[in-house]
Amino acid sequence: MVKSWIEAMRLRTLPVSVAGVIMAWAYAIADGTFKPIPALLCLIFAVLCQIASNFANEYYDYRAGRDRAGREGPRRGVTEGDITPRAMKLATYGTLIAAALIGLALTYWGGLWLIIPGIAIAIGALAYSTGPWPLSTHCMGEAAVIIFFGIVPVNLTYYVQSLAWSADALTGSVVIGLLAADVLIVNNTRDIPDDRAVGKHTLATALGRRAMTALYIIFGLSVLTMLPQWSSLGGELLAAVPCLFAGAFLGIGILISRRHGSALTPCLALTSVFMLLYSLSFLTATICSAD
Repeated sequence: MVKSWIEAMRLRTLPVSVAGVIMAWAYAIADGTFKPIPALLCLIFAVLCQIASNFANEYYDYRAGRDRAGREGPRRGVTEGDITPRAMKLATYGTLIAAALIGLALTYWGGLWLIIPGIAIAIGALAYSTGPWPLSTHCMGEAAVIIFFGIVPVNLTYYVQSLAWSADALTGSVVIGLLAADVLIVNNTRDIPDDRAVGKHTLATALGRRAMTALYIIFGLSVLTMLPQWSSLGGELLAAVPCLFAGAFLGIGILISRRHGSALTPCLALTSVFMLLYSLSFLTATICSAD
């Protein structure tokens, strides 16, 4: 039972929500506006929202018949009978309520207007899998990830600390969003046969493996757009860091083109880990530069 709940949380992908917040920490440190309490609350909020979204995905995909027993990827606890649908529904909304409480606390630093994007985030966490037009079944999953795991968390986390907006943070948020989309690209490429079998329309089922692999590589190479930011932190030496990560994502892209089914799961985990390492590297470089 415990293992099924851990699988439902999808720990391999949780670094996706962490990475965006860490990037925002770096920008706040660079500007001298870093505030540890709201920064930590933003991290907790982001992780809770992702877990709620993962729970909702499992519950609503089961209800809609988009999951089937024995499919590729993490074990679906509800579909396999390990977790009752009622328990998963309660966990979904309980986690979302916990995130909402953290979000309300953040209005102390960022203002009551944060309730508006907070509501949008909650709706997005559910709309990915349910509602009249589920994003995950209308080829919109990657776009949603870019927005809610890149642009929104980086810029809002930065704003809560600095009460301002940053062009550099905006650039970084798009890059992190594209890397987060790469995680979904691997996931959906792996699931193409299962999704087609149940009529689930993802970008991967629409475009196919080759196009998704090319898109993965393009998104991964987006780290190179941050070369000026890295150079400003430490000259040509640090500028080599995004080049190394670009090479890593290119290498994973080549692996994706050669693997199928469950053999792609390690590529998903690697993408998630390298995304987190990229944000941690940027944070470390920023701290060293500030000193």
